[in-house]
Amino acid sequence: MLNSAQLHQRRKQRIRTKIKKIAVDLPRLCVHRTNMHTYAQIVDVKGQKSIVLVGTTGKSGTSLKNGSNIEAAKFVGKTVAELAKAKGIEKVVFDRSGYLYHGRIKALADAAREAGLKF
Repeated sequence: MLNSAQLHQRRKQRIRTKIKKIAVDLPRLCVHRTNMHTYAQIVDVKGQKSIVLVGTTGKSGTSLKNGSNIEAAKFVGKTVAELAKAKGIEKVVFDRSGYLYHGRIKALADAAREAGLKF
């Protein structure tokens, strides 16, 4: 029997495999969430380097009351989209990292789309 961490890891690998087959040259918008904070980064697939990294723990995230709610996720999504557009990135592939697409993950994705990022 597999525990929840192993199941999460399987979902994460399954999603990554599909993304690598579909979008070969597009950067990935990777999302990570914890009980305290929400993070998003855009990773260059070719160089395996982080282009943009935003989280609720940084200087800009200190204005938030709570780093683990939908309001914080919207803030992270909007900020990562603005920084990506400033670096010339218009289109990405959304990598939800094994998390279900609801709540904070969905709010982050919707905020990034509203700020002009396409995926």
